[in-house]
Amino acid sequence: MGQDMARRDLVRDRFDRAAGYERAATVQRVAAQRLFEKLQDRLGERKPVRILELGCGTGFLTEKLRRAWPEAEIVATDIAPHMLERARQRAGEAICYRVMDAANPDISGPFDLICGNLVFQWLEQPQEAMETLEGLLAPAGVLALSTLMQGTFQEWRHACAMEAEGSGTPDYPSTIQIQRWQVPLLSGMWDSEACVQTFDNGRAFLRHLKETGASLPRAGYHPMSSAALMRSLARFEAQGSVITWRLAYGCFAKAPRAGVFVTGTDTGVGKTFVSACLVKAWSALYWKPLQSGLAEEAGDTPTILSLTHCNPVDCLPPAGAFQAPLSPEAAARAEGVSIDPASLTLRMQAPERPMVVEGAGGLMVPATDTVMMCDLAAQWGLPVVLVARSGLGTLNHTLLSLEALRRRGIAVAGVVLNGPPNEENRETIADKGQVRILAEIPFQPDVSAKSVEQIAAQLPSWAEVSDTSR
Repeated sequence: MGQDMARRDLVRDRFDRAAGYERAATVQRVAAQRLFEKLQDRLGERKPVRILELGCGTGFLTEKLRRAWPEAEIVATDIAPHMLERARQRAGEAICYRVMDAANPDISGPFDLICGNLVFQWLEQPQEAMETLEGLLAPAGVLALSTLMQGTFQEWRHACAMEAEGSGTPDYPSTIQIQRWQVPLLSGMWDSEACVQTFDNGRAFLRHLKETGASLPRAGYHPMSSAALMRSLARFEAQGSVITWRLAYGCFAKAPRAGVFVTGTDTGVGKTFVSACLVKAWSALYWKPLQSGLAEEAGDTPTILSLTHCNPVDCLPPAGAFQAPLSPEAAARAEGVSIDPASLTLRMQAPERPMVVEGAGGLMVPATDTVMMCDLAAQWGLPVVLVARSGLGTLNHTLLSLEALRRRGIAVAGVVLNGPPNEENRETIADKGQVRILAEIPFQPDVSAKSVEQIAAQLPSWAEVSDTSR
């Protein structure tokens, strides 16, 4: 901890002394604009009421936030007091400016938007920082970040590689490392881009680092000799004095309400039984948005009522119910009707109480002629509980389903395995899928209210599932 604090103080001092930041920070301006566009897309039409900015620097992003949402309460923070004063001069007095370490935010939420431009590369524990910030988000709140990643300054590192000391530039995180900076219950994903900047010569590049406060070498680095530095500068200039910046952007959103979206790796895998167990364990609301196959069965909503003995008002009516045992889209078409996408809005009754939303079939089942079940999961923003078989064939189905969810930036609360316990499959899914196994449910010869009650007693509580620090 002492070493972390000492380095934090060094970072603060470098930025406090970065008098040339405004003139030199070209890429920082580009990153601020890109991040602002991405967070705007994530917010959509919503206007944030309360905003927290981390590492505001001289206010490139702060100014954009103020102009976009002049009525919002904006708290702009930075570890360097002099940077805050420059931000004040740029963005004006209508903002609350505060000295704060992004790694240890001593501030009370909730915030509708938390954002930070090119600050996370300076944090020792970025994953832990994200988990802390998640706790400060309001329902449906957005966390938007940018950071430098592996490949930044690669030309300078190559020019220095022949010297014993090498380059002192930090070891920025790789794509794989950044992709793992995730909070399980936040939906969203990281993407990246490269920016290329040409300098007059090598010394101009080193001066640029100093002017922007980014000249602090990685921990434990011993500066190279003057002769080695001259040779490195010559090699860098022979390559054209070009520098590549690799930038990663992450935009994540908190669920708009408490609850999960239950889906399966395929039809008949046990979604309704698992949904019943979750409803019982959490005293949750239940909603089956689209129901088909009513010509052959009563439907999942009556089944949940029978298995859980919950209050009928806690089982919300479907948005669409159809006779044919087909996908909702095909079943509706067979009846000569179409499903109105406007009816498929997330129900917000008692938003602080968990709601179990059960999908139809698997992720790639058509809900309408233009929307798949996975699209609904993404639209609603609820973390997914994936129900899978425990035995032979489950690895491919389960890992493919998890990949499909992650590619769409859909949060995954965990996997429930149905069937005889299989330790090998359990460990493989947890490891390769980077996912929590919420429960293993053995085969139930008698699916009844009693068996639901027994399994529900073994499931993690809603507090345990919604605790992102686990």
